[in-house]
Amino acid sequence: MTLVTDSTDVHHTYDRIAEHFSKTREYPWPEIEEFLADRTGIVAVDVGCGNGRHTELLAAHADRAVGVDASRGLLDEARERAADHGFDADLVAGDAERLPLATNIADLAVYIATIHHLPDRDARVASLDELARVLTADGDALVSAWSTTHDKFDREESFDTTVDWTLPGGETVPRFYHVYSPDEFRADLANSALAVAETFTASGNCYAVVDGEE
Repeated sequence: MTLVTDSTDVHHTYDRIAEHFSKTREYPWPEIEEFLADRTGIVAVDVGCGNGRHTELLAAHADRAVGVDASRGLLDEARERAADHGFDADLVAGDAERLPLATNIADLAVYIATIHHLPDRDARVASLDELARVLTADGDALVSAWSTTHDKFDREESFDTTVDWTLPGGETVPRFYHVYSPDEFRADLANSALAVAETFTASGNCYAVVDGEE
């Protein structure tokens, strides 16, 4: 595959690193496990599903789980995981700011470690609007983004950066990140169609528990 020089071309970036990246992403985050602990639904959606580790968790809490990702390489990894781990999920190629899903379809959703890869604020807010669109009126979702509160950073304001992924053999592939301050994270949520129930920071990430369109 050709080298992607535009670091905001996220799906191509993750196509390049999908197999190696997936090997380092085996277990679900405890914050997602806690969010889902007392929740169930008919349809659950994982936006930016990656290798399907959180889609698998959703499949245990809903009659139908749907994973959406822009990277076909990661979707291949998710399909392999589903076969190996014995869970059912519909795995669909699509962008977070234009979800290929019907309106008011999801009782439950997670949007984890994905919004910070979108290249500009309009795209990020559009993706939150899309999450609101696909949630039912009483649906719940958890959103996360990398935060300036992470001990890796010594900054209080949001900023754009690239983080290299090192493949076996030493080749590096840059990945675009928008690192959110908690204030900007809350502002983007407020500018979206989501109803925010709670925001918090944990493990160097901003989180929000949200409901469908206001």
